[in-house]
Amino acid sequence: MNSEPSRLRISLRDIAKKVGVSHVTVSLALRNHPRISEPMRIKIRQMADEMGYRPDPMLAALAHYRKDKTQAPLSAGIAWINAWPDPNALRRHKEFDFYWQGAFAAAEKFGYRLEEFRLDQQYTPQRLHQILSTRGISGLLLPPHNPSPDWGDFPWEEYSVVRFGRSLPTPRMHLVTSDQVANSILAFDEIRNLGYKRIGFIINEVSIRRGGHYFEGGFLMAQRTVPEKDRVPVFSFGGLSATAQARAIEAWVLKHQVDAIFTDVVDIPELLAKQKISVPDDIGMAATTVLDATVDAGINQEPEEIGRVGLLMLNSLINDGSRGVPKIFRQVLVEGSWVNGKSLPSRL
Repeated sequence: MNSEPSRLRISLRDIAKKVGVSHVTVSLALRNHPRISEPMRIKIRQMADEMGYRPDPMLAALAHYRKDKTQAPLSAGIAWINAWPDPNALRRHKEFDFYWQGAFAAAEKFGYRLEEFRLDQQYTPQRLHQILSTRGISGLLLPPHNPSPDWGDFPWEEYSVVRFGRSLPTPRMHLVTSDQVANSILAFDEIRNLGYKRIGFIINEVSIRRGGHYFEGGFLMAQRTVPEKDRVPVFSFGGLSATAQARAIEAWVLKHQVDAIFTDVVDIPELLAKQKISVPDDIGMAATTVLDATVDAGINQEPEEIGRVGLLMLNSLINDGSRGVPKIFRQVLVEGSWVNGKSLPSRL
């Protein structure tokens, strides 16, 4: 049987010969490396498309293997943008500090330098852009912010960007965050397994505005797995004084005979203590994240993995030449793990 001869694979050297540059320049350009000018990157990509170039997956796998066996040389910068009113407060949150640590380790592995840039009165968005462009930095990581900063006329279209969490409504870039729905379902099941029957969820309005309603959604889904008589309505509060909050929570606990609380509000044990309700003697408690809570049972949201995955996503965007606000929004969710603790002793 006659068959059409297979077309020869186009190599980097073939493209280099056509453009009149080295094969190393072609390789860097196709990976969107900042060392190669934007006009040259466009020219090389266009020539690669015209010639029908396709990367060899076997060679790519081999290159990745070799890279994985050695320490990658640092070659380009990634910016971690800190626009908190008190910049030092960002990484005092253990959760967010682990984002940094995970991203930093992954950056080193792939040959990047992860650097923090602080946006304040001295470094306006436009000044920040000037600094980043001068240093050839085209990749940005945006950690959670409180409150959301005013980005002004920052040219997002010139950068590859990944957000951590949902607290930043703008820019609407791809994000990596904890799977809060799955984490709430996991917590509900683990609390039930410890013998608790009347499990309540407490959230405040600030948490809801910053994405906490995903925890609430997961909790409500989990409640559907138990008899209706064992379901406790969600307690949400906002705008109350500490004394009023404590009284309202006490009334809710007594009315619904709550024996365990799952919450993202760190001062609930203190509020309960005002009403002579003790954790864990009178009521068990678990947190949506044990790292920044005052109780030791609950969810480990695996923030170091979230940081690592954020850098991996950013690396893929940089290599793909994907910049600016995406037409198709992408979310990567990292599921957490359960942590037993003294604040939620077994009732069995």
